[in-house]
Amino acid sequence: MNKPLAGKTALITGSGRGIGKALALKLSKEGANIVLNDLDEAPAKETVAEIEAQGGKAIAVIGSVTQDGFANKFIHEAITAFGTPDILINNAGYTWDSMIHKASDKQFDAMYEIHLKAPFRLNRAFSQAVIPVAKSEAENGKEVFRKIINISSIAGEYGNIGQVNYSSMKAALSGMTKTLSKELGRHKINVNGVAFGVIETRLTEATNEKKTIVVDGNEVAVGIPEKVSEGFARMIPLGRSGTAAEAADGVYLFCTPESNYISGQMTVVGGGLRM
Repeated sequence: MNKPLAGKTALITGSGRGIGKALALKLSKEGANIVLNDLDEAPAKETVAEIEAQGGKAIAVIGSVTQDGFANKFIHEAITAFGTPDILINNAGYTWDSMIHKASDKQFDAMYEIHLKAPFRLNRAFSQAVIPVAKSEAENGKEVFRKIINISSIAGEYGNIGQVNYSSMKAALSGMTKTLSKELGRHKINVNGVAFGVIETRLTEATNEKKTIVVDGNEVAVGIPEKVSEGFARMIPLGRSGTAAEAADGVYLFCTPESNYISGQMTVVGGGLRM
């Protein structure tokens, strides 16, 4: 059976766990070579092993997307392993919540670095690698579509209490997505965004325990109080939060040939939730 992404190479940031991992497994199953990324080596290697076990090909590039030089390294490693990349998914991210009157510059800057500056750098590096190839293809009468998908949140679409930093960056990412769709369209690069609702990951686990993780040296709280989680479930028209696999399916739509004439869109994958 012909696979829709056979021969394509997909780069996915933050793909050692959660939605990113589900995306990597999904796109690999559909034929793509995968270039993984994670802060930690162990989960990234585990995901590579799972992809190889299902017959796919993958490499892992370890490190923070916020590091200077990471974007160019990520693209370079992809080209070295598999040739010109076809798909870039800017998925890496986390939240560091605070009400505005308690929010620090450090919290705001951290969200800027990972949710806006990192995608800017990665989109630029991807474009710089792809455009010369796309021009050559066009000169030879070939129309080859490539994809950029920027991962956002309904917090960026509608706002969310306690997330002025995160919501601001995701709203700005929507502007980046729409602008790049206009800049890159002539090179047959589709640029779209997917804004997730409540998706089940370690960051959104329903728990009354105080849990934290360390990201880029910052200790941040994870999990949602059980009562809040139950409230979200009641607000979602489909009656529950989404799984990582369902989130990945939503992104996958923009990776397929069927999306070749769709660009500049921000689509909510949230079970109908409007905050």
